[in-house]
Amino acid sequence: MNIVIRPLHQLARVALVLAVSFAAINISQPALAQAPAADAARAHKVALIDMAVIFKQYKKFEVLREDLKAEIEQSEVKAKEMATNLQALQQKMKSFKEGSPEFSATEKQLATSSAEFEAFRRSAQREFLKKESEIYHTVYLEVTDAVAKYAQYYKYTLVLRFSSEELDRDNPQGLIQGMNRQVVYFEAENDITQPVLKYLNQKFTGAAGAAAPRAAEATRPGTSR
Repeated sequence: MNIVIRPLHQLARVALVLAVSFAAINISQPALAQAPAADAARAHKVALIDMAVIFKQYKKFEVLREDLKAEIEQSEVKAKEMATNLQALQQKMKSFKEGSPEFSATEKQLATSSAEFEAFRRSAQREFLKKESEIYHTVYLEVTDAVAKYAQYYKYTLVLRFSSEELDRDNPQGLIQGMNRQVVYFEAENDITQPVLKYLNQKFTGAAGAAAPRAAEATRPGTSR
């Protein structure tokens, strides 16, 4: 068996490398020991919010939806008038002999009215879908802004959506969906739905209440508009 004897300068180099390695290990141990303490100081504080309840009970969302509903009803009235006119033209065509000048003129008028009705229907549908999307977008931004303010004030680091609706044993599909919820347990104090909802409603009703006197003043006799 051959024994390799290293020169002294090589042995010194190996010893130096080992010494540096052990020193690095000893230095890293206190740093790792301090890591949990640092993480504990920056522990997350999680809040929950039921967005379905917010949208359902936020007064501004309800008012905006009612305004849109009124516009849709007005549009439906106009659509019914146009449909009635089309039916009248169809009945009018039956009183003329096919191929007669009166028949051709009524047929042309019916085609024009039908095209106008279809264009109106499609335009109204696009417009109302756009307005509905804008309502949801506006309310969502207001809600998230309120949530951010609340979370920053009360030092929450994370806010998650959840459903506070109770499980319904009589609805199998709903029951399965409920059992698949992300949040299984939470403490009531971490549910910020009602405080945020209260803030939003107070802000909206306060703004509406401030606008009412100004509107009354503007319409009072003897005042300039």
